Amino acid sequence: MISVALLGRPGLMDPMKALLARELPGVTVASWPEPAARDAELAVCWKPEPGALAAMPKLQLIHSIAAGVDNILSDYSVPDVPLCRIVDPGITAAMTEFVLWATLYFHRDFDRVIRNARDGLWRRYDQRAAKDSRVGILGLGELGSDAARRLLGLGFAVSAWSRSPKQLAGIRTFSGADALDAFLSETDILVSLLPLTPSTVGLLNAARLSRLPKGAAVILCSRGEHVVMEDVIALLRSGHLRGAVLDVFGQEPLPSDDPLWREPGVLVTPHMAAIASWETITLQVADNARRLLGGRPLLNVVDRVRGY
Repeated sequence: MISVALLGRPGLMDPMKALLARELPGVTVASWPEPAARDAELAVCWKPEPGALAAMPKLQLIHSIAAGVDNILSDYSVPDVPLCRIVDPGITAAMTEFVLWATLYFHRDFDRVIRNARDGLWRRYDQRAAKDSRVGILGLGELGSDAARRLLGLGFAVSAWSRSPKQLAGIRTFSGADALDAFLSETDILVSLLPLTPSTVGLLNAARLSRLPKGAAVILCSRGEHVVMEDVIALLRSGHLRGAVLDVFGQEPLPSDDPLWREPGVLVTPHMAAIASWETITLQVADNARRLLGGRPLLNVVDRVRGY
């Protein structure tokens, strides 16, 4: 039977131990940096420490516990073995729910109403039709496409940007670096659902965010590294940006003394937009473990060049 190493924050993946034992009778499970983990054939990861995977001579498969693998590929010493990710329809539904809520948070002025409530201020704002709010989706993968369709169904004016050309009925699409500024200039509520790759790190900086119309809002559900947070704060304080819902950060958990917690106009959420259950994660990891042992094709293999 296969041996498995769990690489991540201490205790994070402990719920998987009993589930793996149930799905893979006879499996050996160890947490990094226990000695047994170094001899594992399957590494299950979330933000493994740099160099850890390269120190596993028997490694045959790396498996992320999430849809994203940027936290693994950021280590350039990762061995050239198959890398798989989690694909869960429940994550897509959950992400769309979060995007819908965050869009309505700005569209229906909940950000302003909540702020007024703290001051005991009764004030109503002019109600706008959904068609008068232009929502722009950055990233047209499975998550972005589903969110775009649902927003369109609610009547919002939806556009989307992707690296390569894509078409979605009823949605104005932009593609390529040359079209990014035009896309941003027509977006009142920006939703980032991009994968994190070398080309998207720091993509949303002051120069690009300034292309958004004055009073625009930002919803970040992708990765914290996509945004230069200091630039977001500066644009909020200047009045160019109205607000931001931030669910992901370069450092997680976000330290309690980080200024983002107390920045007016910013709502911090604890990377909660879409979370796969340990049951779902374990079932997919165990399935790929059996496929590896049986010499069958693996599921949800990552293209390392594309980063997803």
